Amino acid sequence: MSLKNPENAIRNQYANQGVEGYYREHGSDYTNPHFDQVRQLLIQNRQRIDYQSILDFSCGSGEVSQVIQELGYALPTASDPFTSAAYHEKFKQRCLDYSFQDVIKGQLEGQFSAIICSFAMHLCPPKDLFPLVFQLFQHTSRLVIITPHKRPELSKLSRVDLDFEDFCLTARGKKVRLRTYAATF
Repeated sequence: MSLKNPENAIRNQYANQGVEGYYREHGSDYTNPHFDQVRQLLIQNRQRIDYQSILDFSCGSGEVSQVIQELGYALPTASDPFTSAAYHEKFKQRCLDYSFQDVIKGQLEGQFSAIICSFAMHLCPPKDLFPLVFQLFQHTSRLVIITPHKRPELSKLSRVDLDFEDFCLTARGKKVRLRTYAATF
């Protein structure tokens, strides 16, 4: 899929097909077009984020997992309701298939040094954002969001504090942001 044609931009495909429709069609071959920025942000923040026990939440094709492994850590636990088969094929490791709704319902298990959600949290409906974040914080003290947007603005949620923010630029000069959050619940 060419990103040079604006009609092929993933956000436009989401609008045309819906998120679930897009991933039904492209889930097995999805690759984050901003992998270089994801890598750069994770590497330049390796002293600030504990990568010992990560949940790569909404993992896509495993860009975060790949970088964490390249940095010498164990392959993270991963979850994605749309790309779990592709992740398993790539890494030969089971990928959980928790959706935002599954996590809100309390189905996520385990404790993690950090939960990293790359290029997905902005897709959570606004009414579900606080319940999702609340549930994620039951399993970690640090939530890391990588996004090409200002969204989601988790620090606007009650008792969720921005710990730090970093960014890098795409070749077109657009920001890709990494934000880490802590909760006070």
